[in-house]
Amino acid sequence: MKETILQIFEQAGLFAIFISLFVNILISIIGVLPSVFITAANLTFFGLYHGLIVSIIGEGLGALISFVLYRKGLRIWRLKDFQHPVILKLKHLEGYKAFWIILSLRILPFIPSGAITLGSAFSKVSLTLFAIASTLGKIPSVIIEAGAVFGFMQVELKWKIVIIIVFVIISTWIGRVRGKETTNR
Repeated sequence: MKETILQIFEQAGLFAIFISLFVNILISIIGVLPSVFITAANLTFFGLYHGLIVSIIGEGLGALISFVLYRKGLRIWRLKDFQHPVILKLKHLEGYKAFWIILSLRILPFIPSGAITLGSAFSKVSLTLFAIASTLGKIPSVIIEAGAVFGFMQVELKWKIVIIIVFVIISTWIGRVRGKETTNR
Protein backbone atom coordinates (compact mmCIF):
# COMPACT_ATOMS: atom_id res chain seq x y z
CA MET A 1 0.00 0.00 0.00
CA LYS A 2 2.81 2.40 0.93
CA GLU A 3 4.60 1.66 -2.35
CA THR A 4 1.47 2.47 -4.36
CA ILE A 5 1.08 5.79 -2.56
CA LEU A 6 4.77 6.56 -3.14
CA GLN A 7 4.39 5.90 -6.88
CA ILE A 8 1.42 8.25 -6.99
CA PHE A 9 3.43 10.89 -5.10
CA GLU A 10 6.35 10.58 -7.52
CA GLN A 11 4.09 10.99 -10.53
CA ALA A 12 2.24 13.91 -8.95
CA GLY A 13 5.33 16.00 -8.27
CA LEU A 14 4.28 19.26 -6.63
CA PHE A 15 0.74 18.01 -6.14
CA ALA A 16 1.92 15.16 -3.87
CA ILE A 17 1.11 17.24 -0.79
CA PHE A 18 -2.48 17.73 -1.94
CA ILE A 19 -2.84 14.02 -2.69
CA SER A 20 -1.50 13.18 0.76
CA LEU A 21 -3.95 15.59 2.39
CA PHE A 22 -6.81 14.15 0.32
CA VAL A 23 -5.94 10.58 1.32
CA ASN A 24 -5.74 11.60 4.99
CA ILE A 25 -9.14 13.29 4.73
CA LEU A 26 -10.61 10.22 3.03
CA ILE A 27 -9.22 7.93 5.76
CA SER A 28 -10.73 10.22 8.41
CA ILE A 29 -14.13 10.27 6.73
CA ILE A 30 -14.22 6.49 6.45
CA GLY A 31 -13.30 6.39 10.12
CA VAL A 32 -12.01 2.84 10.48
CA LEU A 33 -8.95 2.72 8.24
CA PRO A 34 -5.54 3.20 9.85
CA SER A 35 -3.52 6.19 8.69
CA VAL A 36 -0.21 4.41 9.18
CA PHE A 37 0.26 3.78 5.44
CA ILE A 38 -0.10 7.42 4.46
CA THR A 39 2.14 8.42 7.37
CA ALA A 40 4.80 5.97 6.17
CA ALA A 41 4.51 7.29 2.61
CA ASN A 42 4.75 10.90 3.84
CA LEU A 43 7.88 10.14 5.88
CA THR A 44 9.51 8.32 2.98
CA PHE A 45 8.62 10.84 0.29
CA PHE A 46 8.83 14.17 2.15
CA GLY A 47 11.42 13.21 4.79
CA LEU A 48 11.00 12.87 8.53
CA TYR A 49 10.17 16.46 9.49
CA HIS A 50 8.25 17.57 6.41
CA GLY A 51 6.43 14.23 6.30
CA LEU A 52 5.46 14.67 9.93
CA ILE A 53 4.11 18.16 9.26
CA VAL A 54 2.13 16.97 6.21
CA SER A 55 0.71 14.08 8.28
CA ILE A 56 -0.34 16.36 11.15
CA ILE A 57 -2.01 18.82 8.77
CA GLY A 58 -3.73 15.98 6.90
CA GLU A 59 -5.02 14.34 10.05
CA GLY A 60 -6.20 17.68 11.43
CA LEU A 61 -8.04 18.56 8.21
CA GLY A 62 -9.44 15.05 8.01
CA ALA A 63 -10.86 15.22 11.53
CA LEU A 64 -12.33 18.66 10.88
CA ILE A 65 -14.01 17.71 7.60
CA SER A 66 -15.23 14.42 9.07
CA PHE A 67 -16.71 16.29 12.02
CA VAL A 68 -18.65 18.63 9.73
CA LEU A 69 -19.88 15.77 7.53
CA TYR A 70 -20.84 13.59 10.49
CA ARG A 71 -22.65 16.45 12.20
CA LYS A 72 -24.61 17.35 9.06
CA GLY A 73 -25.24 13.89 7.67
CA LEU A 74 -25.58 11.66 10.68
CA ARG A 75 -28.06 13.75 12.67
CA ILE A 76 -30.77 11.61 11.07
CA TRP A 77 -29.47 8.60 13.02
CA ARG A 78 -30.37 8.27 16.64
CA LEU A 79 -27.45 8.33 19.04
CA LYS A 80 -28.79 5.31 20.91
CA ASP A 81 -27.86 3.25 17.84
CA PHE A 82 -24.21 3.90 18.68
CA GLN A 83 -23.07 2.06 21.76
CA HIS A 84 -19.32 2.79 21.62
CA PRO A 85 -18.22 4.07 25.06
CA VAL A 86 -16.34 7.03 23.56
CA ILE A 87 -19.44 8.18 21.66
CA LEU A 88 -21.64 7.85 24.73
CA LYS A 89 -19.12 9.79 26.87
CA LEU A 90 -18.95 12.69 24.42
CA LYS A 91 -22.72 12.95 23.84
CA HIS A 92 -23.53 15.54 26.51
CA LEU A 93 -20.25 17.44 26.56
CA GLU A 94 -19.82 21.05 25.58
CA GLY A 95 -17.44 23.94 26.11
CA TYR A 96 -14.05 23.50 27.68
CA LYS A 97 -14.95 20.20 29.32
CA ALA A 98 -15.50 18.80 25.83
CA PHE A 99 -12.25 20.45 24.71
CA TRP A 100 -10.18 18.66 27.37
CA ILE A 101 -11.90 15.31 26.85
CA ILE A 102 -11.39 15.44 23.06
CA LEU A 103 -7.78 16.54 23.51
CA SER A 104 -7.13 13.69 25.96
CA LEU A 105 -8.81 11.07 23.79
CA ARG A 106 -6.88 12.17 20.69
CA ILE A 107 -3.55 11.77 22.49
CA LEU A 108 -4.33 8.14 23.34
CA PRO A 109 -3.35 6.10 20.27
CA PHE A 110 -5.54 3.07 21.03
CA ILE A 111 -8.90 4.90 20.87
CA PRO A 112 -10.39 4.84 17.36
CA SER A 113 -10.16 8.27 15.78
CA GLY A 114 -13.47 7.80 13.97
CA ALA A 115 -15.27 7.11 17.25
CA ILE A 116 -13.91 10.32 18.78
CA THR A 117 -14.97 12.38 15.75
CA LEU A 118 -18.40 10.75 15.57
CA GLY A 119 -19.01 11.19 19.29
CA SER A 120 -17.90 14.80 19.07
CA ALA A 121 -20.20 15.42 16.10
CA PHE A 122 -23.17 14.27 18.19
CA SER A 123 -22.07 16.39 21.15
CA LYS A 124 -22.69 20.06 21.73
CA VAL A 125 -19.05 21.04 21.17
CA SER A 126 -18.46 23.89 18.75
CA LEU A 127 -16.56 23.39 15.51
CA THR A 128 -13.80 25.73 16.68
CA LEU A 129 -13.23 23.94 19.99
CA PHE A 130 -13.30 20.57 18.26
CA ALA A 131 -10.79 21.70 15.63
CA ILE A 132 -8.34 23.05 18.20
CA ALA A 133 -8.66 20.13 20.65
CA SER A 134 -8.54 17.52 17.93
CA THR A 135 -5.54 18.95 16.12
CA LEU A 136 -3.56 19.60 19.32
CA GLY A 137 -4.36 16.07 20.51
CA LYS A 138 -3.33 14.53 17.21
CA ILE A 139 0.14 16.11 17.28
CA PRO A 140 1.60 13.79 19.96
CA SER A 141 -0.29 10.84 18.53
CA VAL A 142 1.06 11.43 15.01
CA ILE A 143 4.57 11.98 16.38
CA ILE A 144 4.39 8.63 18.19
CA GLU A 145 3.02 6.96 15.05
CA ALA A 146 5.68 8.59 12.88
CA GLY A 147 8.42 7.52 15.28
CA ALA A 148 7.18 3.94 15.23
CA VAL A 149 6.82 3.94 11.45
CA PHE A 150 10.21 5.59 10.91
CA GLY A 151 11.85 3.12 13.27
CA PHE A 152 10.09 0.22 11.58
CA MET A 153 11.31 1.42 8.17
CA GLN A 154 14.92 1.28 9.43
CA VAL A 155 14.69 -2.37 10.51
CA GLU A 156 15.89 -5.24 8.32
CA LEU A 157 13.25 -7.34 6.56
CA LYS A 158 13.71 -10.41 8.78
CA TRP A 159 13.07 -8.33 11.90
CA LYS A 160 10.03 -6.71 10.29
CA ILE A 161 8.58 -10.17 9.76
CA VAL A 162 9.28 -11.10 13.39
CA ILE A 163 7.68 -7.85 14.62
CA ILE A 164 4.59 -8.43 12.48
CA ILE A 165 4.24 -12.02 13.70
CA VAL A 166 4.58 -10.94 17.34
CA PHE A 167 2.05 -8.14 16.76
CA VAL A 168 -0.46 -10.58 15.22
CA ILE A 169 -0.01 -13.04 18.10
CA ILE A 170 -0.46 -10.34 20.75
CA SER A 171 -3.49 -8.85 18.93
CA THR A 172 -5.10 -12.29 18.64
CA TRP A 173 -4.46 -12.99 22.32
CA ILE A 174 -5.94 -9.62 23.37
CA GLY A 175 -8.98 -10.26 21.15
CA ARG A 176 -9.57 -13.64 22.78
CA VAL A 177 -9.17 -12.24 26.30
CA ARG A 178 -11.66 -9.47 25.55
CA GLY A 179 -14.02 -11.99 23.99
CA LYS A 180 -13.92 -14.11 27.13
CA GLU A 181 -14.54 -11.04 29.32
CA THR A 182 -17.57 -10.15 27.22
CA THR A 183 -19.07 -13.65 27.43
CA ASN A 184 -18.46 -13.81 31.20
CA ARG A 185 -20.52 -10.67 31.83
